[in-house]
Amino acid sequence: MNTPISLVLGFILLGAMAVDTFMYGNEHLLFLSKKFLDLIEWVAFWR
Repeated sequence: MNTPISLVLGFILLGAMAVDTFMYGNEHLLFLSKKFLDLIEWVAFWR
């Protein structure tokens, strides 16, 4: 993956998070963040 592609994907991700926050509030983002941390912890267990 080169730099322009990674920047575009990063901007798309940040834009999607901003739209979700403005439309639905930050509860969804907080829930997903907690679940992502649980996933990282679970994956680290298998390492």
